[in-house]
Amino acid sequence: MTLVPYLKVSGELKTKPTQASVKDLQGMGIQPDIIVCRSELPLDDGIRSKIAQFCNVPKTHVIQNLDVEVLYELPLVMEEEHLAQVACESLHLPCPEPDLKDWAAMIDNWKHPEHEVTVALVGKYIQLHDAYISVVEALKHGGVESRADVHIKWVDSELVTDENASEYFSDVDGILVPGGFGSRGIEGKISTIRYARENNIPFLGLCLGMQMAIVEFARHVVGFSDAHSVELDETTTHPVIHLMPDQNGIEDIGGTLRLGSYPCVLDKSSKSFEVYGEELIHERHRHRYEVNNDYRDDLIKAGMKLSGISPDGRIVEMIEIPEHPWFIATQGHPELKSRPNRPHPPVQGIHSRCC
Repeated sequence: MTLVPYLKVSGELKTKPTQASVKDLQGMGIQPDIIVCRSELPLDDGIRSKIAQFCNVPKTHVIQNLDVEVLYELPLVMEEEHLAQVACESLHLPCPEPDLKDWAAMIDNWKHPEHEVTVALVGKYIQLHDAYISVVEALKHGGVESRADVHIKWVDSELVTDENASEYFSDVDGILVPGGFGSRGIEGKISTIRYARENNIPFLGLCLGMQMAIVEFARHVVGFSDAHSVELDETTTHPVIHLMPDQNGIEDIGGTLRLGSYPCVLDKSSKSFEVYGEELIHERHRHRYEVNNDYRDDLIKAGMKLSGISPDGRIVEMIEIPEHPWFIATQGHPELKSRPNRPHPPVQGIHSRCC
């Protein structure tokens, strides 16, 4: 991949950077077979011929990669440029015709939405949007399936309180509280979750977002006013979130997190089962703390459904509030399994309630 810059002053596409890059590769003993040229403007026949001549590749192996409106449009654009065919020819492999109908339909939905949705993403790293890139992309994937143009409203959890929550969320269609570590901004996340619960705003909590949903519910519905996670408050008299039993006494956090894919059995009467469509699911995890089983009965009696449990019955993986239009939280990270043409069920679910 090389860049063919456009000089507006002279109205020219310049091939020198590409020539220089290929020359450096050749100096290291590397001869490219295909050159993909990133460019704002189409490469005319003269530009392709010049690159081919000075870089010692066939002209048909000079592929343009124009800027696109949607990143996921690139596979379609590259197919139009016959990149796969050229690559297969270079490797002496057959090149079957790809079936890109589903992908093309996904791009059409993306570029032609029928309505708009605003989802508040509430965290403490919002100045660096890439910190939540997988969550943002998953929300966009869900929007595509619903033919919705998704707008992310970035909300700093350090600024949210019970008193001002309506100023941040009265204009949103849904609220998502993602994962994270540390105590900074935690009370703002709890206030956010309380507002979503009390005002029937579709809500999705991920990892720490689920843990804080448990804390909020325990405080304001069950009645344990100082309920908390022992990760954040070791003095709490109601540790509704505590250290996983097999982690006690272990301090090397990086090597002891519950990492990777784990199974979860869904309650068939839950909204979670409704959107997943199957009883046994698998989600990726990254955490050390979990729901304290001593408080399961209190949560259930107060109206919370523990909708997803590990197969051995030991760990609460998902929760929801049945009376709420859409209040679901998971200990896993479903955003990591989302794809633009296959939005993940809980993310798609919140969109279906927002629209």
